[in-house]
Amino acid sequence: MTTSRTAFRAFRPALALAPLSLLSAAVLSAQSGKPVTDEATVQATAKAIQAKVLSLDTHVDISPANFTESGPNYATKLPRTQVDLTKMEEGGLAGAFLVVYVGQAATLDEASFAKANAQAIEKFEAIHRLTEKIAPTRAEIAYTAADARRIHASGKRVIFIGVENAFPIGSDITNVKKFYDLGGRYMSLAHNGHSQLSDSNTGERDGVWLHNGLSPLGKQVIVEMNRVGMMVDVSHPSKASMMQTVALSKAPIIGSHSGVRAICNHSRNMDDEQIDAMKKNGGVIQLVAFNSYVKCDPKRDVPREQARAAATEQLRKEFGITATSRQEQQAQIQALPNDKRNDYLAKQEDITARRYPSDPPATVKDFVDHIDYVVKRIGINHVGISSDFDGGGGVDGWRNASETVNVTAELVRRGYTQAEIDKIWGGNLLRVLEQVEKVAGKK
Repeated sequence: MTTSRTAFRAFRPALALAPLSLLSAAVLSAQSGKPVTDEATVQATAKAIQAKVLSLDTHVDISPANFTESGPNYATKLPRTQVDLTKMEEGGLAGAFLVVYVGQAATLDEASFAKANAQAIEKFEAIHRLTEKIAPTRAEIAYTAADARRIHASGKRVIFIGVENAFPIGSDITNVKKFYDLGGRYMSLAHNGHSQLSDSNTGERDGVWLHNGLSPLGKQVIVEMNRVGMMVDVSHPSKASMMQTVALSKAPIIGSHSGVRAICNHSRNMDDEQIDAMKKNGGVIQLVAFNSYVKCDPKRDVPREQARAAATEQLRKEFGITATSRQEQQAQIQALPNDKRNDYLAKQEDITARRYPSDPPATVKDFVDHIDYVVKRIGINHVGISSDFDGGGGVDGWRNASETVNVTAELVRRGYTQAEIDKIWGGNLLRVLEQVEKVAGKK
């Protein structure tokens, strides 16, 4: 028995110890659609459901440094990542889209495109190395929805590949097919900054737009993605870009990691018009457990963050901390004499804890509020889950993949049935992928 199969069944021994009457009550309560208030029942039901459903987190960032054959790597329990195979196994997370992300360059020229393309290929190669050389008995790349179900049934972790920001395809549309052949099964046309293909949501900050939605090349890329069978992701592009994508795409689209703007008014979240458009398109919104997209108040938070940053910058100048990267700043702080270092840390704590304190972090309950909102507005068939782990994601109760069952437990508390939870955790996303495959003529 492989390590993954042992972990896949990790929840079952605990259930075997529970009284039969408790398990029966748990199943009945979950399937009744009524809120479950008995916590023992909640936990037993959540563990049983987690062990069965094909749970997919659709957005996990990676660093190629964690995918070396010599290790330590993703096959081990890494101390500084929110996701690795061990944490997935411990939390009952069946699979994840590991993300090929390259940040937006300031210039849209061939040199920048070439550099970004090389960085993207490095991440594709890292993911293949994990599944083909480092841990082939524990994880496997899925290229189709059918692959995902087969891999899950085998007890391995299901690894999909997503592409965040199509900037690395440059001006060469043939790169869409190349990324697809490497395993890319969704791609967004922009990130934080306007690309050669699409405007970004970040245009809301200053009202400056490059294309007023999609560029002519961006429209061609969407047609090509439909042709090859790659899902179009609209989580980072602007609202205008998204609405144009809905009108243009012949296949359903996804928001791989987005929130609800009616709950948290952030440009990265979708407003009601966008949410309604997702239903008409037949797509799915993968609600994101990123603290600042789950719970926010821009009128209060932005001025406070600006004041905190200004005070911190002044503190660094006072103590001669000149580095710009966080790692180098910490090194300079540690190099201060003991009395000065203690003085610096005390003043830093005064800034962050007393003068400009952060609000209590968002919780799993706050996160599931976003799921509830979309379910009530457009139905159970258009909702999914994403974490944005290792890219800033995480809420209290779901800080890393090992705590995944806590999300399922909150869904159980609110009365979601096993069939509904199965849809939310991955069924809806796989349905969209199957429809994309059909449009591409691959089914």
